Amino acid sequence: MGKGSISVYYGEGKGKSSSAVGYAVRVAAMGKSSIIIQFLKEKKEGDEYRKRLEPEIRFFRFEKSSKNFDDLSEEEKYEEAKNIKNGFQFAKKVLQTGDCDVLILDEFLGLLDHHLMTKEELKLLIAAKSEETEMIFTGRVMNPDLEEYVNCIYHIKAERCDTECCQKLD
Repeated sequence: MGKGSISVYYGEGKGKSSSAVGYAVRVAAMGKSSIIIQFLKEKKEGDEYRKRLEPEIRFFRFEKSSKNFDDLSEEEKYEEAKNIKNGFQFAKKVLQTGDCDVLILDEFLGLLDHHLMTKEELKLLIAAKSEETEMIFTGRVMNPDLEEYVNCIYHIKAERCDTECCQKLD
């Protein structure tokens, strides 16, 4: 990756978000800043560590529910879709103002899968990016609408996981 690149970390297993956060830590070590906006994820115990990474790495989550999006009722999903749109608007504002060196949109690919974002909205988001800002999208499935904009695609998958350690990180 590098100046102004767009990358995708995708796959069914674990490691996508961790890889993106690891990249944010590397960027922070170089004196740069990252903003991570999480979508579709449930709130978890122990997420308080994030405050200790500020100001170099800032996390945002706009959804109100503590549950995973897929576990919500249709009515709850409708309400959360409004909150997700707020997160999307925030991401555009971050890009327009140059508020960080790296913008990580965690589980954004799921927004495309659930049809919570359109190809046109994706184009507007990418158009708001400056030449200097890096972007990383994570999610389970690589969306073909995104491919034409991406410099690097990383398919992350587990080779083997037969112990409880994998489930503890879930």
